[in-house]
Amino acid sequence: MKYSSQDLRVRLPLCLSVLLASTTGAARADDSAQGFLEGSKVDVLSRNFYLNSDYRTPSPTGKSYKAEWAQGFISSFESGFTHGTLGFGLDAHGFLGLKLDGGKGHSGTGLLPLDSDGRSEDNYSSGGGALKIKASKTTLAFGEMMVETPVFDTADKRLQPEYASGFLLNSREIDGMNLVAGHFTAFKNQDGSSGKGNFYGYGANTEAGGISLLGADLFTQSPLGAALYASELTDTWHQYYGNLHLKQSGWFLDANLYHTQDTGRSLAGAIDNTAFSLSGKYTVDAHAFTLAYQKVNGDTPFDFVGGDSIYLANSIKYADFNGAHEQSWQARYDLDLGAYGIPGLKFMTRYVRGSQIDGTHAPQGGAYNPFDESLGTNVPQQGDGGRHWERDIDLRYIVQSGSAKGLSLQLSHVSHRANSAQAGDDIDRVYVVIEYPLNFGRF
Repeated sequence: MKYSSQDLRVRLPLCLSVLLASTTGAARADDSAQGFLEGSKVDVLSRNFYLNSDYRTPSPTGKSYKAEWAQGFISSFESGFTHGTLGFGLDAHGFLGLKLDGGKGHSGTGLLPLDSDGRSEDNYSSGGGALKIKASKTTLAFGEMMVETPVFDTADKRLQPEYASGFLLNSREIDGMNLVAGHFTAFKNQDGSSGKGNFYGYGANTEAGGISLLGADLFTQSPLGAALYASELTDTWHQYYGNLHLKQSGWFLDANLYHTQDTGRSLAGAIDNTAFSLSGKYTVDAHAFTLAYQKVNGDTPFDFVGGDSIYLANSIKYADFNGAHEQSWQARYDLDLGAYGIPGLKFMTRYVRGSQIDGTHAPQGGAYNPFDESLGTNVPQQGDGGRHWERDIDLRYIVQSGSAKGLSLQLSHVSHRANSAQAGDDIDRVYVVIEYPLNFGRF
């Protein structure tokens, strides 16, 4: 079903009103509430991150490799709620990032911001917070926060997590269902100190307005689960998402579907794109085997804003396998070495191959096939016959006991190879991430 921009602007406030009205009718004092301070907790995560990208073909910046090493501290304060029919609370976060190594010749990994000369900054910091109100089983937060939905999801893949500014409503008034609504007007990137009113995708570039979303997670207390979501990126697209998943003893089956349609001024050009993935995971003892298939139907890539706003099975460590008309296959193996006497040690490897990419039919003049003034013609992002593959190897150990309990060490290696039509990088990437949580607990 297709809605106009006006429809969605009308429906979002209407749905919020219905949610709030139903909550108000059922609202009562929460006798189990611990109070603002009594329910509060403070956490600090120490994150040491080394990232090395070795380009086997010329990179867009002309650098043969990028490598940076940095130390980050991510602090969070989460309050409880005041007593009463309406409970009030506050969530806050702060971040400090310090450069340990990284020169101009190999900067730009995304760990650290760059100055006007292209050098990575010696340090950067940020902070933010959100006010929250709770009535019965419904919570409304307003401010800067992390967001986790299939149509808009802030990522936590580098030194600093991403954050978005706006409001987010979660309601669990109906057993087995979580209703979600939100609107966000600013976005803080992983290497930024402040939020800005822009949202970037592969081709989308919305610097005014924001992103609105509505959704529901269904059957949350049963083996069979589902989700339905819709979003609007101002004057760019409407995006719809559906999910079905089934969890049984030893098995997990998952199906995801997106449909994206341009709207309003169509700032990214004409879009009519459907993408889906199917995956199955089988676990026996310490071993898990996963197979997945993903397909994009449309003349443009499957696009999204927010670093993790793609819940398709083959969106992995480096590539998303989301090119126009692309189909891809994945094989994955997981091993829990706790069964062999090393609790806390896990190994994962996977391989994904994508092919049949054809970006040459993307609408001319749009974001995916822009006009190049220097060449005097349109140049699509991807050509015809694009193909690529990615191989990931991941080893992670978490200390299970003692004074260092919770300390984690992750070592990852990524290899990606592509032909010219796919337009990706031939790259080998190494991640070394050491994290230690400093849990101060509750007040």
